[in-house]
Amino acid sequence: MNPRHLDDLAAFVAVAQERSFTAAAAKLGVTQSALSQTIRKLEEHLGLRLLSRTTRSVAPTEVSQRLLRTLAPKLDEIGHEISRLQDLRETPAGTIRITSNEHAAETILWPAINRLMQAHPGINFEIDTQLALVDIVAQRFDAGVRLGEQVALDMIAARIGPDLRMAVVGAPSYFEGRGRPQAPQDLLTHDCITIRQVSSGGIHAWEFKKDGHELNVRVEGRLVFSDARMRLAAVLDGRGLAYLPDTYVQRHIAEGRLVRVLEPWCPPFAGYHLYYPNRRLPSPAFRLFVEALRYRPQS
Repeated sequence: MNPRHLDDLAAFVAVAQERSFTAAAAKLGVTQSALSQTIRKLEEHLGLRLLSRTTRSVAPTEVSQRLLRTLAPKLDEIGHEISRLQDLRETPAGTIRITSNEHAAETILWPAINRLMQAHPGINFEIDTQLALVDIVAQRFDAGVRLGEQVALDMIAARIGPDLRMAVVGAPSYFEGRGRPQAPQDLLTHDCITIRQVSSGGIHAWEFKKDGHELNVRVEGRLVFSDARMRLAAVLDGRGLAYLPDTYVQRHIAEGRLVRVLEPWCPPFAGYHLYYPNRRLPSPAFRLFVEALRYRPQS
């Protein structure tokens, strides 16, 4: 096969996976018209229609699904082998893609990445922050950051942060004329600032534990956010009670802007871990990244 056809096949895989010429062109760094022409020529060469196009979507045809299932893993293998050759260079370089939630990205990832970028100009980073757990292999991330209890058993995991605690907080103005909750069940009579679960679409239950007794409370309220900053802004404005990592609210509690309740029901739990596939061959850049993040408790 003409080596040029390998590039054409890679272009087909990109369009089929992205289901969009626009997104695939951005990913490949080419114009949409050039990519469309490449696919057209490939279809002519193979004598097959590879993509079904409408005004709103692009999808692989039934006959090209088989080609896609065979071709995509092979191209990935070629890409990994090329990356391994590049990693033999003495100077750590390359792009590291990480998926994380906002809290871990702000409090743990960014300080470490900021230091690494200053010391190693050849290393680039892409951080994708979202609430949903993703398949880092399928989505081609190098690593993910999640709480220890959320890491799959078939992954290598490295602890990168201390234990965490959640905090239920409200502004002094919110508590004016209201009693403070003494037990988690009391939250059912309060206006709570909630978060919607990405996986199920339902409102996230607040989790509590005391003396071995676990309790999940499905709170209700007038505000639902997916962003922790918005929940913090709302609770500071007295719009209800919020359930946030205590690192977000410690300063506000100390300065009297927020009041903490139900503290005995919020014990510490396993903090953030970096995880990645156990079959991954770490590059020099990735090894530096892991070591920069590794949690070392103060003695």
